[in-house]
Formats: sequence, C-alpha cells, structure tokens
Amino acid sequence: MTQLDLAAQQRIVSRIATGIHAKPEQVQAAVKLLDAGDTVPFIARYRKEATGGLDDAQLRELESELEYRRGLEERRGTILESIQSQGKLTDKIAQAIHEADTKQRLEDLYLPFKPKRRSRAQTAKEAGLEPLADALLKDRSLVPETEAARFVSADKGIDSPKTALEGARDILAERFAENADMLESLREFLWNKANMVSAVIPEKKKATEAATFKDYFSFAEPLRNVPSHRALAMFRGRDAGFLKLSVRLSDEEETLPVHPCETMIAQFLHLENNGQAADTWLESVVRWTWRVKCAWQLESDLFSRLRDASQEAAIEVFGTNLKDLLLAPPAGHKAVIGLDPGIRTGVKVAVISETGAVLETGTIFPHEPRNEWQASVETLATLAKKYKASLVAIGNGTASRETDKLVGDLIADHPELNLTKVFVSEAGASVYSASKSAAMELPDLDVSLRGAVSIARRLQDPLAELVKIEPKAIGVGQYQHDVNQTKLSTKLDAVVEDCVNAVGVDLNTASCALLCRVSGLNSLQAKRIVDYREKTGAFKDRRDLMNVPRFGAKTFEQSAGFLRIIGGTNPLDASCVHPESYPVVEKIVEKTGLSIGELIGNRAALSKLQASDFTDDRFGVPTVKDIFRELEKPGRDPRPEFKAARFDDTVRALKDLTAGMVLEGVVTNVTAFGAFVDIGVHQDGLLHISEMSSRFVRDPRQIVHVGQIIKVRVLSVDLERRRAALSMKIAPETKKVSTGKAPTSSHGKRIEEKVQRKKTEKFVRREKSDASQARDTTHHVSRPDSAMARAFANAFHKP
Repeated sequence: MTQLDLAAQQRIVSRIATGIHAKPEQVQAAVKLLDAGDTVPFIARYRKEATGGLDDAQLRELESELEYRRGLEERRGTILESIQSQGKLTDKIAQAIHEADTKQRLEDLYLPFKPKRRSRAQTAKEAGLEPLADALLKDRSLVPETEAARFVSADKGIDSPKTALEGARDILAERFAENADMLESLREFLWNKANMVSAVIPEKKKATEAATFKDYFSFAEPLRNVPSHRALAMFRGRDAGFLKLSVRLSDEEETLPVHPCETMIAQFLHLENNGQAADTWLESVVRWTWRVKCAWQLESDLFSRLRDASQEAAIEVFGTNLKDLLLAPPAGHKAVIGLDPGIRTGVKVAVISETGAVLETGTIFPHEPRNEWQASVETLATLAKKYKASLVAIGNGTASRETDKLVGDLIADHPELNLTKVFVSEAGASVYSASKSAAMELPDLDVSLRGAVSIARRLQDPLAELVKIEPKAIGVGQYQHDVNQTKLSTKLDAVVEDCVNAVGVDLNTASCALLCRVSGLNSLQAKRIVDYREKTGAFKDRRDLMNVPRFGAKTFEQSAGFLRIIGGTNPLDASCVHPESYPVVEKIVEKTGLSIGELIGNRAALSKLQASDFTDDRFGVPTVKDIFRELEKPGRDPRPEFKAARFDDTVRALKDLTAGMVLEGVVTNVTAFGAFVDIGVHQDGLLHISEMSSRFVRDPRQIVHVGQIIKVRVLSVDLERRRAALSMKIAPETKKVSTGKAPTSSHGKRIEEKVQRKKTEKFVRREKSDASQARDTTHHVSRPDSAMARAFANAFHKP
C-alpha cells in the first residue's frame, strides 16, 4: 500500500467515525471485517469485542458511508492524475483537492482542468484574445474599446473591437465561473436564501393529467425547507412536462438593478466600480458570468442536492415501514383459515396447519350474485372443526368488510369454535401468487387460491411469508419509482437481511426465500440446503451443514448462529449462541456443575455468574453476557406480542363515519406528511402530521409505525371525494371507543366540528396532491383496490 493509499484510508476512517459517532479504532475494525467478507448481522452480533459494540444500524451507516468515501477517494485519485498529466498540479491545488470532503467540492476544483467541449472562450483564446482579457482585468484604467482595437484581425475572425471584447468577456466569464470557492459560496447562499418556484406550463394547464399537480401550478417555498414528498412531487411534475421549476430569490431581490449574486461575484473577485475606464465593462462581464455561466448550473446543482436528499429521505421511510411490517407480531403455530375476499368471483379459502402446510382450499360465494351466505358460514364452520383452526385471516381488499360480517356470523353461530378474526394486509399477495416462487412452492394450486394461502401464512408468521415477495412490491413506500432504484434495492435488501437475522430461522422448516436472506447465504446455497434436507431428512446438528455440497467454513461461520434446530442433539442449536462460542458454554457447565439442559431457562443459576470469569483472548464480556441472556431465554423473538385491532362492527363504510367518532385502527403506511390508517371502512384515513400530537412533530415515524394499533378521532368525512381525515388528539370527553354513533350533538360541538373541518380542509388541500403523487405504489400492491392501494390511489381522488 502506497503512502497516498494509507492516507486515503485514514481519511475514510476518520470521517466515518465522526459521522456515526464512533471511535476510529471501532471503524477500522469494522472495515477490516467487512473487507474480509463478514456480513453486517454477523459483525453486529458476534464481533462486538472487535467493533466496540457497534450495532446493526451503525454498521449499515458505516457500510454505506464506506462505499461513498471509497468512491470519493477513487475520484480524487483520478482528478489528481489528470491534472498531473496536464503539468498543472501545484502544491496549492493538490492540498485543496486532498482537503475536499464532498464530490461536489472535488468537481468544483477540477472544473478549470476538466477536458471540455470546444467553448466560446476556447475559440477566443485561440484567436489570441487572452492577453486582452488579462490586461483589462489587471489595469482597469485602460479604455476597453481602445485596447480592443489593437486585437482586430480579419485573419483571426476578429472584425471589430466589439468582437474582440466579446471574446475577452467569454474568457473571463469562463475563468470566473470555474472558481471553486466562489461557486461554493453562491451555492450555499442560494440554498439558504432562495425559493423553489413551480409554475404550470401554460399549454399543458388544461391537460387531464395536469390536474394531479394543480397545487404546484403557482407555488413557492424556501428551497432548504421543501419537504421530501413535495420536492419529489414537483420533480415528477417537471419530468412529466407539466411544471417548470426554478430557483429564485424574493421578487424584490430578483428585480434589483444588480442581482445579489452578481454583487457576490463582484465582491468575491474584488471588482468594484470606482469609475475607472474598464469598470463598466467588467460589470457587464460579471453580469454575463452570473446569467450565462453560473445561474443555470447552480440551479441544476441545487435541484440535484434537493432531489438526492429527498430520495434519501423517501428510501429511509420505505425502509422503516418495511422493517415495521416484517417485524410485525406473529400469531404463532396455530391452524389458520385464510380468506381472500371477492364478490362475483367468490371468497377464496385456504386452511393451513400449525406449521404452514396447506390442508385444504376452496371457494365460497356468500356475496352477490349467488348470495350463498348461510352455506358459506357452515362451510367455514366445517373447516374450522375439521382442522381445529383458531384464527381466521381476512384479506383487507375488496369485499373485506362484507366478508368480515360473514365471519362475524360464523363466530356468533358457532361460539364453541372459539375463533378469532383478524384483518391481514393483502399488499403484494397477487405478485407472490403469480411468481415462480409460488409456482414451485404450491404447484398444484390455482393462482387465485395461492393468495388465500399467503394471507393465512402472513398471520402465522409475517416475516417468513413476506420475504417471498420482492420488497418493492409490498407497497409501503413513497415515490418509490422516483428514487434511485439501485439505492432503493440496496436499502430494502439490507432491511430484509437485518430483520431475518434478528429473528433467526428454523433450519428444518424455512423456505428457500427465507434461507437466502440469512447471513452468509445466497439463493443457490439456500436451495442446496433445502435439497439436502429433502434428501436426507431434518438436520439434527448445526455441524451437519458442513455436509451440504459446497458449504464451506466461511459460510458456516457467517450463517450458523442464525440457523436454529429445534429438538436437535444439542440444545444450543436452538439458540443464537454461535457454535464457535460453545466452548464458553462448556466452561459455564463446568463451573456450575449443571448440564446444558439444566442451565437453559435457569435464571437463578445464571444470575450468580460473573461474565468476566469466562472470558479469554477471543471472547470478551459482551459475548459472554449475550450467552447468559440466550441461556436464560433461548431463541427469544424480538417481535412484539401478537394483538389484533378491534374494528367497530357498526362502522363498515365511509358513510358510517361521523366527525367526533373515536375508533381503533391499524397504521398501514407512514409518509413524510403523515400516515394512513385502516379503520375498517374500505378507505384508509389520512392522519396528518399536524394531528399526531399536541406538540411539534418533525417526523411521523417518531409517533407511529406500520402495523401499530392506534386510536384516532374522525375530524371530517368527504363522501364525494372518498376521504376521511383523522387525529390522534383525542379530547378527554371522547376517550371511550365509539359505539359507531357520533357523540350527542350540541351547538358547541357543531361549531367545533365546523372549525375542525375547515382546519382539516386547509392541510388536506396541500397534502391531497402529495398523497396522489405517492400512489405509484399501487402498481406493486396485491390488487388495485386493496387497502394500501386505495389509501394512495383514492385518498384524495376527485371525480
């Protein structure tokens, strides 16, 4: 490694350490492990001594920043080599490049040396006009026209002093516009002071599609304050050809005789108009520099900065929502009846066993046109008795509330069955049903019935079922088609990997889709494990993994701790204790005189032990403490306890809602401007960020998360536009769950409702456009009329 390489590595470590609030030695250790092929879940759980306890969130940030910083260093090296090859690399330039901390700063510094297409300035230089430009800049007492006359040359295409001065202007303007420090100052000035202005393109105003962007036909907001969802909405409008976007200062500043940015350029270059002969001409050069060379480029830079930040925020929201969905509480090992509701095509039914095996499938027709209501009730009752099912999972799409009523009658008619009904998100179910994975897993089932199986399994174990679906198809994102798809996929894959490994995987029951998300495994290795399992029978010991074809020591190291064997030869194989740490457990056994079986769950015995008594050169206190915790409760599941939302049976449609009702609902999506909540009326309501708390809320994710069960108050209902506005600010006198009827009316309450309705309309007018912009996620959810899809597609739909 050269000295420059070493310096670059030290820069990387130092900057990352500052960014993730860690020590350089922690970062250095983590980088070394990542470079050795270790995964983030493995490092976070089993290499705490090396990294000083960096958690998976810090390691993911480190991993991302490492990629950026290495790309930055690679670009830095390329730029230095390029300038060196031109013979223009000075110590001052090299120092500035080495100190550059962002790609933008690097590119600014490289601008004067960057190979470029033939420009007007280049043509002027070739015509010999650079001495004229230098002379007028150096000696402002010179008369521009007189000095320029000396450069008139028909042979060089300079036919007049005016032409010569234009060439000199182009040379200086290009030089000024390539000043890195000046560009940085202008960029920051505009970022902090300018507005993002949006205007409709006149000839497109009446287009039907343009109505989606109506709120941005005449819109302005401070650039640095534009929230990610509005920025992405405006960029989408521009890309679709309906909006023109610009960066502008206030109207007062924009109409000044001299633009503030021109003043900044002049001050930066020490060009003051002191009445000398060349001062007025130099003023025109400054004006040209701003208007022709800098304004458009800086606007482009600022929009790129805003777009990048907005995309990053949108990707982060998607990742957080996905994590909440994947780590939703599982119902556990119980037989489940899954219902995929439909009207004319019937309700698809699938019964699965405690382990997720398909026991029986079919279709019932309780709704129009066949109206076989009672027969459907009895069919479900027969299935529940036959397979001892205790849960009924109802997909939350079309006819979900009607089907919910059917199950309600089933429970009322057959109390002896002790059934519990639960709504389950259908998002992505149709994508899975038609996938190759589903065809391989359920080859004998019709595509239409696979959805019911997926719905039932989602209730049993959301994580195990949702990993079978492309993360982007789950539909809990915002503007997912407007963001960098590579970055989005990287983020979502990391979220899935972290969730799967946080929970752990049963080696003997896991699907290929689940196994391939385990640390150290890929789809090919996962298939080999499943093939081996089917051929030789269940795994009895983690060491048996080494018998799987092409399953090497490194793969075993990275994956073994996350793979569980229930009822195997070694009780530790059912825990997250890594096989490499089994010798530590043997020391504990020796010290206590208890067997492993006697130690597991024995809190009294474990609480008497000191972690420091079992450390050595390889395993420190953090690892030993983790082993203690795991022995106390092996295979602990980090997911919360299962709980079902209780929808009000008297509220089944929007028309049943009245302002003031307090209902229980489930958060289906969280965005930058609020959240959507399923309250059981075929239409998710909007919980705006301003209605989440009486205190200021910067980020909705501070208050709610996907899958969370919350109580909300209905603020207003618009039947024509099919939307409901909700609030978490529940008045003291209405804290009881609604019985489906509005509170007793009074003049005061009617006034309050009117005030709330006007307040709601105010924020809804702005956010309805944002919600409709975010509805692109409907292309990836299970069906266009599922709850998630409708939340986006119809939340603020105008007929």
